[in-house]
Amino acid sequence: MTEGQNKPRIVVLGGGFAGLNFIKHIDHKMYDVTLIDKHNYHTFPPLFYQVASSGLDASSISFPFRREFSKKDAKGSLLIMSQVEQVDTVRKTVTTPWATVPYDILVISLGCTNNFFNNPDLVKHVYTLKSAAQAIRCRNDILDHLERAVATRDPALRKRLLSFVIVGGGPTGVEIAGALGEMKRYIIPKEYPEIPQSEVNITLLEGTSRVLGTMSEKSSESALRYLKDLMVNVKLETLMKSYENNVVTLSDGSVLSAGMVIWTAGITGTPFPIIKENGENLERTRGGRIPVNGYNKVEGLKDVYALGDIAYMTADEAYPNGHPQLAQVAIQSGKNLAQNLNKGTKKEFKYYDKGSMATIGRNRAVVDLKNFYFGGFLAWLTWMFIHLISLLGMRNKITVLINWLWAYFSYGTSLRLIMHPNRFPLRSRWGEK
Repeated sequence: MTEGQNKPRIVVLGGGFAGLNFIKHIDHKMYDVTLIDKHNYHTFPPLFYQVASSGLDASSISFPFRREFSKKDAKGSLLIMSQVEQVDTVRKTVTTPWATVPYDILVISLGCTNNFFNNPDLVKHVYTLKSAAQAIRCRNDILDHLERAVATRDPALRKRLLSFVIVGGGPTGVEIAGALGEMKRYIIPKEYPEIPQSEVNITLLEGTSRVLGTMSEKSSESALRYLKDLMVNVKLETLMKSYENNVVTLSDGSVLSAGMVIWTAGITGTPFPIIKENGENLERTRGGRIPVNGYNKVEGLKDVYALGDIAYMTADEAYPNGHPQLAQVAIQSGKNLAQNLNKGTKKEFKYYDKGSMATIGRNRAVVDLKNFYFGGFLAWLTWMFIHLISLLGMRNKITVLINWLWAYFSYGTSLRLIMHPNRFPLRSRWGEK
């Protein structure tokens, strides 16, 4: 490239684990990089459940993109905070509500959103944990239910307010169920003595025969035992059929009172149209994922790549049905693609499984390594260490560590505050009328 020649423009859609790691490893002397994200910050999704259960503040697990872009690895990157409306692969543009952004190379790393399995009305009635804002809303309403339960003298209303149902026994479902179980066992007797512990009902629904189905059987068995220790009711091989008027109807015909349903049952690739040369929308695979080859290049498209949860790769022989939708897959694929573009090489992406883990409350966690399992206190310390070093920013690391230490020794936190946003003035999110 001669001096003064314009550098190719890479547009990255989504600043999650995949997108941000790609930006930090791409050579900014070779490329101009633009990130389009609906937020102006990067968040750490594995800890959303702690925000929802008042264990951490949302700002402690979030980091501004612009501060990251002032550092050496990502210096010079441009941020456009906006939704993605459409990708036109013929004109090589990305359309947002505010601008149309041209690209030479497009990297799609928008991750996933909630999957309601052809029941879109659920979004109006259940709580979800796919963003910091959703976690804050969940926290506010959990606390709101407790405060209202203290005030009411209506037994039926009290029962409804104190009935929590979590749908989905994967890591997020198990972790939020465990956090609520800790509130029931330790916090409510201390801070809400007016509420009898026996009146708080926490139920976890899982459609398969075990929780943490993607982990080892030992991890599943330990997690189930830990949940029962925390007084969480676990119903296996049970699906939620419907949720209306604060009543959950189960697949076996039984019903549960539920003032609050937290949905963690499934994910699907973030939906937005990708227009091909023939004018048709790119077809996606099962789960709304975008099919890619071994180099994360989108099948049938030129100069378009997909990374992380939204990518579906079958070229990796160890994962013929696609990679698991985990943070490590996103991080490793982002680095691999950046190195390929920097060097002009074609190194196929091979996912290196570093293991998986989940926590079910203090001193209760499970860790699966390649040929080894361990649980309990040591697993819990390991989980804390890995998550702590994975956070961006020294301030965030210190803040989270202090919160965890304080909560561990005192069972208390100053974060159980209800701060609902004001309703007025009314305006749409993106300024459209």
